[in-house]
Amino acid sequence: MTQPPGSPAPSSADGGTTPGAVAGSPTPARAPVPLVNIANALTVARLVLVPVFLVALFAGGGHAPSWRWIAFGVFAVASLTDSFDGEFARRWGLVTDFGKIADPIADKALVGAALVGLSILGELAWWVTIVIAVRELGITAMRFWVLRHGVIPASRGGKVKTALQTLALGLAIMPLPPTAAPLVATLFLLAVVVTVVSGLDYVAQAVRLRRAAAR
Repeated sequence: MTQPPGSPAPSSADGGTTPGAVAGSPTPARAPVPLVNIANALTVARLVLVPVFLVALFAGGGHAPSWRWIAFGVFAVASLTDSFDGEFARRWGLVTDFGKIADPIADKALVGAALVGLSILGELAWWVTIVIAVRELGITAMRFWVLRHGVIPASRGGKVKTALQTLALGLAIMPLPPTAAPLVATLFLLAVVVTVVSGLDYVAQAVRLRRAAAR
């Protein structure tokens, strides 16, 4: 039966219009992302594994093959968490402010620990460690500096840099025979070049982002 003009719309119990379906009604607020989630758990696990990695790396004087394999295993597991936490956060909508801050810190802590550890053991030139460390810390600080203006997405060069650094460090950590030294040195050289070039690209992106925000 047709309702008289001005009569209220039927309730959801009557099979009519539901409260959320009224035209112009506000969209329900999205529930906040819980701080405790799988993505953040993986990030925290990577941070926890950093001191474990260092203990294994320096155990037995730093040159015991068994301990070096253990150190490599810890480094590999920690590196894998870096591959999955960001993917889970984006795919399942688990991005949090904690993750935005802790994830890059965990990344730099792991890479920095491996670089410094190998340099202390005399297996990696200090200039390689310094160049990579300065770039990583500088770009991380720059990302936070421009965060209120926008997010600088990971570039292809940045992903290649991460892959080269991880591969070079992984091979350097493993107790390989001396014949593998030229290969490891070449990978580190490539990693340094890509690290510097991709860092300059991020600086250019940050400058463009700041200029666009100032308009």
